[in-house]
Amino acid sequence: MRIACIGGGPAGLYLAILMKKADPAHDITIYERNRPDDTFGWGVVFSDATLGNFQVADPESYEEITRSFHHWDDCDVFFKGRKITSGGHGYCGIGRQKLLNILQARAAALGVKQVFEAEIADDADPRLAGADLIVAADGVNSLVRRKYVEHFQPDIDVRKCRYIWLGTHLKLNAFTFITEPSEWGWFQVHAYQFDRDTSTFIVECHEDTWQAAGLDKLDQAGSIAFCEKLFAKYLQGNKLMSNARHLRGSAWLNFNRVLCHKWHHRNIVLIGDAAHTAHFSIGSGTKLAMEDAIALAKTLAENPGHVERALELYQEERELEALKLQSSARNRMEWFENVARYAHLEPEQYAYTLLTGSQRIGHENLRLRDKTYVDSVETWFAKQSGLPGQPRPPMFTPFTLRNLTLKNRVVVSPMAMYSCEDGLPADFLLVHLGARALGGAGLVMTEMTCVAPNARITPGCAGLWNDDQQRGWQRIVEFVHTHSDASIGLQLGHAGPKGSTQLGWEDIDEPLPQGNWPLIAASAIAYGPQNQVPRAMTRADMDALCEQFVAAARRGHAAGFDLLELHCAHGYLLSSFLCPLTNRRTDEYGGALENRLRYPLEVFKAVRAAWPDEKPMTVRISAHDWAPGGNTAEDAVAIARAFKAAGADMIDVSSGQTTREAQPVYGRMYQTPFSDQIRNEVGIATIAVGNIYEADHVNSIIAAGRADLCAIARPHLADPAWTLHAAAEIGYEAAAWPKQYLTGKAQLERNLARAAQLALRA
Repeated sequence: MRIACIGGGPAGLYLAILMKKADPAHDITIYERNRPDDTFGWGVVFSDATLGNFQVADPESYEEITRSFHHWDDCDVFFKGRKITSGGHGYCGIGRQKLLNILQARAAALGVKQVFEAEIADDADPRLAGADLIVAADGVNSLVRRKYVEHFQPDIDVRKCRYIWLGTHLKLNAFTFITEPSEWGWFQVHAYQFDRDTSTFIVECHEDTWQAAGLDKLDQAGSIAFCEKLFAKYLQGNKLMSNARHLRGSAWLNFNRVLCHKWHHRNIVLIGDAAHTAHFSIGSGTKLAMEDAIALAKTLAENPGHVERALELYQEERELEALKLQSSARNRMEWFENVARYAHLEPEQYAYTLLTGSQRIGHENLRLRDKTYVDSVETWFAKQSGLPGQPRPPMFTPFTLRNLTLKNRVVVSPMAMYSCEDGLPADFLLVHLGARALGGAGLVMTEMTCVAPNARITPGCAGLWNDDQQRGWQRIVEFVHTHSDASIGLQLGHAGPKGSTQLGWEDIDEPLPQGNWPLIAASAIAYGPQNQVPRAMTRADMDALCEQFVAAARRGHAAGFDLLELHCAHGYLLSSFLCPLTNRRTDEYGGALENRLRYPLEVFKAVRAAWPDEKPMTVRISAHDWAPGGNTAEDAVAIARAFKAAGADMIDVSSGQTTREAQPVYGRMYQTPFSDQIRNEVGIATIAVGNIYEADHVNSIIAAGRADLCAIARPHLADPAWTLHAAAEIGYEAAAWPKQYLTGKAQLERNLARAAQLALRA
């Protein structure tokens, strides 16, 4: 096979090495536009796990790399005059030029031809004629990708931070993060040592800060002088230096986030930064590139003579892993882009949220790396919660809103059970909610409880508009209060345009086959093509509905509920006012967000006035519509700020379900960043929701200050005692089990201890 590789970076070189190892008969030529001793940037970071992959793929280059790297275990976070250290991370750095030289030498020894100072504009270059495979390893600004842009369909996002990639002879014994204030804004440093006497020193700041400091007007020498002055106390007299000889204009760059929908076209394949990028804060761009090479070499070897099929399999194998890593890198990148959001945090929490900002490293993973560090975080967090100074998992610390103190941070999320007749909560909901209250959660929420018969989503939905329903709820509340130490909250809502539909296990969100009731909404827009068109609400409708909410809230207080939540999310009635895709009104209740907020705020204020002052009230919102033209995270901040001003104690931060056009990006804890942004920008307590299913998730979110409570839905359907089981699994023995279940607790703990011992022996 004849292979032509455009680009002689780590991706192209490593692929050539692996292909030559697989079959020395391959004719491989690498075309690199730079000289062999010329590269941009300083160090490259690999984790211990990544090095293990390299050891298997090519032991010879692995041996050379490991002889040349600088290894460290610690991460140091400098903030507000403090240094917080977390150990056990297992990283190694190597000079980028050194890595290239190792791979160049290894490739040459195997017979790979390398042509330097060779500019290849695209695949039409005569030098590539007759190649069976053309590998585009030409980086983030790939010319090959640009030529076939309609086929590769790249999403390219130019970020709003600027960074300058510098080096220094300052010796560091940790991956070092520095966050430094200035009169223009915050600057941060990502630094690590990669050989005996040199370290990478990347300085980053927001575009606004960069311009305010006048850095857009400075040349490279001026920018270096600026950074040396700003970080003088950390540099300890060492100078900063650059090897950015080929950059035109400012030495400060914007990071380009790239993800291609297609990675191959005919006999052309993209690898490394040409196909996808990962922000330098997670240190994984070169890792991704070289692991691309491993996967591509494997699929080519397994499919001889079938290049296009091999390229399809390559993308199938790598796409998900790249997407997962990019998601983590995006989370970390956005954290650093918004570092001002976290400036109010204490150093202990600031360092923790930085370390876990990718959502790839969690609480228990940090404990495995450095138990002493995690104990210090847990002790600090417990003190903030009013507990004695000893370690305790953050999810098992109390939380207070007004006069209500929850025993822990776990919430049984509102979940529709579709099991009521005429809105009456009866035996099923008594057992359902009672079991979960016994299961250890701090707060149990009702499903969306409707304020009128025509406010229901389905005929099976719960209500609170008459005395029988109030008595039914009182029976459930009294059981929870009598037999558990959980609190119980009432969620009130109106289905609006999503009403009169079938039960959840039937044809969800579709109209009833018969017996439909008329719908109302902000505007006469149906939720879907089969749903009926609701009537746009009049002023009289608004007044009547507001009175229904107030009446239901008063009944909720009489029934004994501890907390009330107003449902303004998921496309239901109040959400239909907030979402610009479903609110097309031309009066004072439509148009700008301020107007779209008007009616939900009217309802909230009326309900808050009817709900006792000593009891907290929360609001559930859809923080993102996940659809073009819909609300975004920035709109959610404004919405949360308005509800806070109106007296809300907490925002329950969900997203989506406002339109059938929504295309959410799912993943673990995928909605938590919205909670994080609202909590830390608005300064209001939040509940995080969305694919949170492990104790580790809860502990990580709470300790990092991304939310104050975590609402868990489906795991509680599978396991009513989810919280108690989570406590046993992480070894927290102080969780309050019902006395009737204590023998079960003892057996569970014995079984878990036995399983742990067996795992150690294995």
